[in-house]
Amino acid sequence: MAITDKIYVKNHRQLASQLETSIPKGAFKGATLDLLFQGEGLEKLDETSRERVLDFTQDFLDCDCDTNPYCGHPEQKFMRYLLELRAEGLGPEAIVDVMTDDYMVYAYPGDVLSFLDDSVRTLEAVEALASVESNDEVERSAGSKKRELSG
Repeated sequence: MAITDKIYVKNHRQLASQLETSIPKGAFKGATLDLLFQGEGLEKLDETSRERVLDFTQDFLDCDCDTNPYCGHPEQKFMRYLLELRAEGLGPEAIVDVMTDDYMVYAYPGDVLSFLDDSVRTLEAVEALASVESNDEVERSAGSKKRELSG
């Protein structure tokens, strides 16, 4: 299960009430993405919630693909966002705090830790394969990224 399947909308019930519709708790579920992408009813949200929702939409749903928001790019952008927060030295709990402050979404710190651990293991595999293939540039790059995340 991808980390984006474990990202939830904070104050889910309150937002659904303000929007006068039901939405899934998952931030990357189809109905949630539809609502955000189409922007219908967002004017019903209080100002703080509306700003966070619009920030999320601009940062993760901004894509020129014909199948947007179902092209996979929103999830990729969000995973990159999590990795960048880790590269800045934040641990799983701090990452959850920042994502909640930035976008009103949350995850369980253990899920974030698992995602980060999987990312490091993937980079270790890339580094090892690049070494076997004598691809020094990819090996150095994967090693560098691994150290950023492990730091």
